Amino acid sequence: METVVKKSRKQQIEEKATILFQERGYAATSMRDLAQDLGIEAASLYSHIKSKEEILQKICFRMADEFFSAWREVELENSSQAAKMEKAMIAHVKVITKDTDASAVFFNEWRHLSEPFLSEFLGMRDDYEGRFKKILRDGMASGEFKIVDEKFMMLTLLSSLNWTHNWYKPEGNLTPEEIGKRLSGLLLNGLKNR
Repeated sequence: METVVKKSRKQQIEEKATILFQERGYAATSMRDLAQDLGIEAASLYSHIKSKEEILQKICFRMADEFFSAWREVELENSSQAAKMEKAMIAHVKVITKDTDASAVFFNEWRHLSEPFLSEFLGMRDDYEGRFKKILRDGMASGEFKIVDEKFMMLTLLSSLNWTHNWYKPEGNLTPEEIGKRLSGLLLNGLKNR
């Protein structure tokens, strides 16, 4: 018999807000909209959350934590830089496809974070992007990769992966792992030295 876990009101609020932020955008979603979609009074929202931005912070930092957690798999890879990059790209796609609504909010709405959260978020993004750049640098230094502009290449790789939330369908023919492998195959093919 399957166990049904009842979600807390706070979880329900965050999930509904994620969908609304993804559909309408953070700025265009009001607390009144959120309350209406949940079927509760707007005033009662504040007994569960402090503000709309608190929800955005939770979504953005939870997603960032998931990307960093997925990176642990990458750190275990010790064969080639290409294998490490493939593992990084697959891990990245797996996080994106786990919750495409939250991914869309993460990629598109972080700009609405206020300080000090915005600076913290940007610092985490720089750290994460730096991990991809390090793989590229190490691959170029070893001769495994062509000499490329590492920032441009990192942005190209991540831009290609980050778009996945727009078209991924859980019921589709490809698993997140297969999508990550295909994307990494295409992108790494142009990077590897022959």
